[in-house]
Amino acid sequence: MVNTSVVNTYPVPQSAYIHIPFCRRRCYYCDFAISVVGDKLRGENSGTIQEYVQFLCQEISQTPTKESSLDKPLKTIFFGGGTPSLLSVAQLAKILLALDKKFTISPQAEISMEIDPGTFDLDQLQGYRNLGVNRLSLGVQAFQDHLLTLAGRSHNCTDIFHAIDLIHQANYNNWSLDLISGLPQQTLADWYLSLETALKAKPNHISSYDLIVESSTPFAKQYQPGIKPLPEDEITAQMYRLAQQVLTKAGYEHYEISNYAQPDKQCRHNRIYWLRQPYYGFGMGAASYDNQQRFTRPRTRQEYYQWIQNSCVIETPVLELEEMFLEALMLGLRLETGLKIEELAKEFGQDLAEWTLGHLQPYKQQGWVELIGNQGIVDYVRLKDPEGFLFSNTILSNLFHLRD
Repeated sequence: MVNTSVVNTYPVPQSAYIHIPFCRRRCYYCDFAISVVGDKLRGENSGTIQEYVQFLCQEISQTPTKESSLDKPLKTIFFGGGTPSLLSVAQLAKILLALDKKFTISPQAEISMEIDPGTFDLDQLQGYRNLGVNRLSLGVQAFQDHLLTLAGRSHNCTDIFHAIDLIHQANYNNWSLDLISGLPQQTLADWYLSLETALKAKPNHISSYDLIVESSTPFAKQYQPGIKPLPEDEITAQMYRLAQQVLTKAGYEHYEISNYAQPDKQCRHNRIYWLRQPYYGFGMGAASYDNQQRFTRPRTRQEYYQWIQNSCVIETPVLELEEMFLEALMLGLRLETGLKIEELAKEFGQDLAEWTLGHLQPYKQQGWVELIGNQGIVDYVRLKDPEGFLFSNTILSNLFHLRD
């Protein structure tokens, strides 16, 4: 709940992110809000998870809604974490029921769930599917046991192949597979093998993330970016180019910096973020975007529970125009479609639209930026694949610096 005097003239959120903060162990690169519950504590066997589900459903029920939301059911729901597949089917059913009771869920909704190898069986997957989960995201990260160990993952390759087999047995026709490049001791040969092995699994979507060493993680205490045993920067750049070559050749569309999809299999929920559309967030550490405000819930369970008991009040200011403009650049340029200049001008004014074009123009000569239009009029600006995407941080940091 947000205290604000802003008149509700903004679009009603039709998407919801649900954070399930439990893992069997914390991966060494992870800085998400999670609680470790161990190998055996899951579903109804974990009083901790049961308690969390109760508070989560209470938060959902206490969320204020607008009159205009009555005919705006949820079109996308994403269960992230953490490891949502530690939920039992009954616990998931309870959460979905709370969402449907509060907002209603569209019969055509995309309902995604992150799952980890070794945390589910066939009955579980079929139970999720029967509840409406129609998209899975499998956290693989690598197909080499030594790399999984170095990353602190709780599964091995045997678990991965078993998990893939279960997904196929459960007849999911929309699922994603996650990989990470730039891991300690990872070579180009390792990365190529992971890409080829991923393709053999026949997912509809592949997310290919470059390792980021966050300051609060165990990795930050062990490694410095670009210094062995982490791959050098040029090697990680080659890994990015290799992923683009291998996956697009296999028929996947490179629709976002880190994401590839078969035709019509893009993640509808994640596009909500990149297109800056409003969404609800529920659960410990979850973020929401509504009424041109971004707000994040407490990152520890006890603080989150206390926050719910205090009526879920968050004081947060409305984003200023400059903040929204920089977000539009950062998120829009992540997409293969880029930024539509007419929409940029409509929201932020012609001056800022022209400023954007003017300051992106130099990168056209470097082969990083592409301007698309007719008769000398630019309709779209986008980063070129792969070099523009590869150097997106350089481009954006320079643009942000110019706005200081």
